[in-house]
Amino acid sequence: MFSLKIIVLFTVILSLHYDFCWCRCADAEYEMDGRCCPMCGPGYHVYRHCTEDSSTTCAPCPEFTYIDEPSSYTKCFDCTVCDESRGLRVNKACTRWSDTVCEPLEQFYCTERYKDSCRNAAKHSECSAGQYIKQAGTPSTDTVCADCEADTYSNGSFSSCLPHTQ
Repeated sequence: MFSLKIIVLFTVILSLHYDFCWCRCADAEYEMDGRCCPMCGPGYHVYRHCTEDSSTTCAPCPEFTYIDEPSSYTKCFDCTVCDESRGLRVNKACTRWSDTVCEPLEQFYCTERYKDSCRNAAKHSECSAGQYIKQAGTPSTDTVCADCEADTYSNGSFSSCLPHTQ
């Protein structure tokens, strides 16, 4: 009885594994109507899916669109616009095979990243009178301000506090 359970369990597992492996397309392929079609490379979209008699037909992405990896997509993605109102400018222009890479404008730092690109930026903080710039802002960090100690002063634009004159 015990060996019968093992045989049934082994048969079920083997058949599940066999079906799983048998139906799967290769990494650079996608399934369409029961067939494994070759994917289009970066910069190209599927114009026509493969058939029994022909391979996948690929077409280049139109201007201002891209696809950055092999895919079965029938349309390309719109290129990102680096919007100045969000504190951004173009670091690297969009190509058929890569999206636009945005970076913060001067005096701004990135507050939201996606892959290698900045999606949103904010203006660096300004230090107030009585504070000094402890750490200047960078494209990835905000300005760090610190309070002046007693008998020192700063108008907020100094990198250290100065002593009051006697």
